[in-house]
Amino acid sequence: MQSVKAGTRPPWVGFAAAVWVGIAAGNSYCFPLYSHSLKSVLGFSQQQLTILGVANDFGENTGILPGIACNYFPPWAVLLVGVLSCFFGYGVIWVAISETVVNLPYWVLWIALVLAANSSAWLGTAVIVTNLRNFPLSRGTVAGLLKGYIALSAAVFTEVCTMLLNGSAPDIVLVFTLGIPVICLALMYYVRPCTPASEADPSENAHFLFTQGTSLLLAIFLLSTTILKNTLNLNNTISYTFIAIMVVLLLSPLAIPIKMTLFPAKKKLLRPAESSDSLVSADGDSKTDPLLTPSSSGANLTSFHESDDVSEVNMLLAVGEGAIKKKRRPRRGEDFSFREAVMKADFWLLWMAYFLGVGSGVTVLNNLAQIGASLGVENTNTLLSLFSFCNFLGRLGGGAVSEYFVRLNTIPRTFWTMVTQIIMVLTYLLYASALDGTLYAATALLGTCYGVQIAIMISTSSELFGLKNFGIIFNFMQLGNPLGALLFSGMLAGYIYDTEEAKQGTSSCVGPACFRFTFLVLACVCGVGTILSLILTLRIRPVYQMLYAGGSFRLPQSTGPHLR
Repeated sequence: MQSVKAGTRPPWVGFAAAVWVGIAAGNSYCFPLYSHSLKSVLGFSQQQLTILGVANDFGENTGILPGIACNYFPPWAVLLVGVLSCFFGYGVIWVAISETVVNLPYWVLWIALVLAANSSAWLGTAVIVTNLRNFPLSRGTVAGLLKGYIALSAAVFTEVCTMLLNGSAPDIVLVFTLGIPVICLALMYYVRPCTPASEADPSENAHFLFTQGTSLLLAIFLLSTTILKNTLNLNNTISYTFIAIMVVLLLSPLAIPIKMTLFPAKKKLLRPAESSDSLVSADGDSKTDPLLTPSSSGANLTSFHESDDVSEVNMLLAVGEGAIKKKRRPRRGEDFSFREAVMKADFWLLWMAYFLGVGSGVTVLNNLAQIGASLGVENTNTLLSLFSFCNFLGRLGGGAVSEYFVRLNTIPRTFWTMVTQIIMVLTYLLYASALDGTLYAATALLGTCYGVQIAIMISTSSELFGLKNFGIIFNFMQLGNPLGALLFSGMLAGYIYDTEEAKQGTSSCVGPACFRFTFLVLACVCGVGTILSLILTLRIRPVYQMLYAGGSFRLPQSTGPHLR
C-alpha cells in the first residue's frame, strides 16, 4: 500500500479548501434544477425521468472505488478523477439539453448522468476521508460540517441559477461542466493529509464553533435571498451583491488559518532535536530533565537495561505458554478491514437503517419538482432551496448534537437515527394528507431528518470500524441511497405517477393522488427502519461507553492517524 506523507502544518487551510470542494461535490443534489428541462425538451415520461434520477443517485453514491483509492493515492489524484468525471458527464448532458446534439439515445444520457453524478463520490470522499483523518478527535463535528456544506450545494447553485442565469437549465449544466472542474483544479493542492492533534485542543473547538456559525449564517442567507428573488423583481445590481456576499461567507473558514498565522499559539515545551538532556520552553529558558542529569544517569541506564532483560524474559515465557497470538480479530472501535466489517451484524443493521431512512428520503428529493407541481406550486426552486437548507441544518445539527450527547451520556449516535425516522413516518403521512399549507412544513422536516441520518452514518461507521478503511466502508453504506431510489422512486413513485396521469388524460399529473400511495409505503418503510435503529442502538451502547469514558474520545490502540 502506497503511503502519502503528511504535512506538519495545521490542517485548517485544507479544511477551508475542502469547503469549496464540498460545494462542488454536491452537484448531484441539483438534479431538480434541470430535470424539468430534460422531461420537456427530450419528451420523457415521469417514469423515464425517475429512472434518470436513479442514475443520478447511483453515480453519487457508488464510491467504493474512491474509497479504495484514498488508501493508495494522494487526495489530489482522487480529486482529479472527479474533475474528469464531472467534465465529460455533464458535457454530454449539456449538449443534449441545449439541443446542440439532438436525438441522443436514452441509454447514453443515463450513462452520462451516472458519470456526472459519480464526480460527487470522488470529490466528496477525498475531502471527507482526508479531513476525518486530519481531525480524528472531532469526527462527528467534521462529518456534520463537510456533509452540511455538500448539502448546501443545491442552495448555492440555486442562488447562481436564479440570480445570474435567470433559471436557465442549459446554463446551470454548463456551470457544472466548466465551473466545477476549474474550482477543484485550483484547490486540489491544499486538500492534503496533515499531522493531527494527539490530544484535545481547546482552540480547535472554538474554530469549529466559528465555522458552524458562519455556515449557519450562509444557509439562512441563501434561503432568504432565494425567497426574495422568487417574490420580488430584483435588479442586476442587487443580484450581483447577493452573489458577492455568498462568496465572502464561503471564504470565511479561511479566517482560521489566517488568524493562526498572524497570532500563533505558544507551545509550553519544545524538545530540540539536537539535545536529549534538556527541555526548552517557548521563551527560550532551558530546563534540565531530572532523569538524565549526570548524577543519576548511570543508575537510570542500569535500570533501563534491567527492565529490558525482564521484558524479554516475560515475552519468551508468554510465547511459550501460548498467551500471545499472532493475530486477533479487531474489536468494535478498532480498525477493521472491509471483509472483517461485513461479517458483523452491526454493519448490516447500520446499512439497513440507512437504506430505509435515506433511501426513502431521496425518493422525495428526486420527485420534489413534480410533487410541488402536482399540488399547484408554480416555482418549485423554492422547495429545493428549503430542502437544501434543512438538509444542511440536519447534517450540521446531527454532527454537533450527537457529539454533545455522546460525550455527556455516551448515548450512541444511532439513537438520533431512530428519532428522525419516527419523525419521517409522521412527515410522509403529512405529505399523503396534502392538507393546505403542509407541503413546505413537510419538506422542511424531511430535509432535516435526511441530513441528520447522513451525518450520523458517517461518524458512526468511523467509530465502530475505524479510520483505516473508512473510505471503503462508508461508501458501501451509501449504496443504500441509490438502491432506495431504484426501488421507491423508479419502480414505485414513477409507476404510480404515470398510471394516475394516464387516468387523468393530461400531460402532467395533478392532485394528491399522484404520490399519496407512495408516501404511505414510505411511512411503513421508515417504521421498519425505526425498529432496526433501536436494536442497533442497544447493541452498540457498550462500545460507546468504552470509547467515550470520561467524556472524551479515547483513540483505540490499534487506531493511529492513518495519514496515507
